[in-house]
Amino acid sequence: MVRPANVHGLVVVDKPAGMTSHDVVARCRKVFNQRQVGHAGTLDPDATGVLLIGLGDATRLLRYLSESRKTYVGTVVFGIATDTLDAAGVVTSTQPMHLSHAEIVVAAATFQGEIQQVPPMVSALKVDGKRLHELAREGIEIERKARLITIHDLTVDATNCEGVNPTATITVDCSSGTYIRTLAADLGTALNGVAHLSTLRRLSVGKFGIEEAHTLAAVEERGAEVVLNPAQAVRSMPSIRPNGEMLVKINNGGMFSATEFLTADLLEHPGPFATLRADGTLVAVYERRKDPRGVKPAVVMAHVREQ
Repeated sequence: MVRPANVHGLVVVDKPAGMTSHDVVARCRKVFNQRQVGHAGTLDPDATGVLLIGLGDATRLLRYLSESRKTYVGTVVFGIATDTLDAAGVVTSTQPMHLSHAEIVVAAATFQGEIQQVPPMVSALKVDGKRLHELAREGIEIERKARLITIHDLTVDATNCEGVNPTATITVDCSSGTYIRTLAADLGTALNGVAHLSTLRRLSVGKFGIEEAHTLAAVEERGAEVVLNPAQAVRSMPSIRPNGEMLVKINNGGMFSATEFLTADLLEHPGPFATLRADGTLVAVYERRKDPRGVKPAVVMAHVREQ
């Protein structure tokens, strides 16, 4: 396969178990023969599923995707706690639990909506410049502040309540920043016991679902064929198609009043806004200024400006 250079776009990868998100980025750097590669939303090494990989100028769009809501399916094991809250950790306690399907469903329902969640020590959050999982590896545990998250939907798909370690398969539709391993542990606490997350698969990030994800083998084999153009990366944003004079100003990073930039139906929309050429090429992303009567460029696609 000819290795292309200077590819700009998005690849929806079905991350395999046993790799970190950074491992996937490293593989994509080799496939596309370029350094400017990043990902939106870390997946734990043992987790699988949708991982969005940005190439070239599209890496500047990843922050919008990282903030998108996500959907997961996972398995919760009750009666066993681990130091990482998942199956990769060391067992810290066991507690026989006799549960029914109905009890698990009722407990899960209490986590719907906006809730407070304490991030786990084994997370990528930074405290004083150091990631929590780095501190955890050093045997250091620090106090973490609870954060407000949203569980849009939590469904108990199936349970196996035989024995003292029942299991439940759950599907979670949640806001960015939600830790499913913490949700599993908290579900165990809500049922007067302990629990951990044994498997996790991410089904979607924003508008990107597992049905359009590619295995790493497919990415390596097909290369640029699997890359979505930058406009697809922001396909959930409302779009603007400016005229020629406006395009020149946009290419130079110009600011506009909302009334001259936005169509009437978007005047009350909070943004951000995808700015497209007539052929559908993404030129820039604009956001509201502090004064919402104006808009400013947040991302200008350099490779398009140079064309």
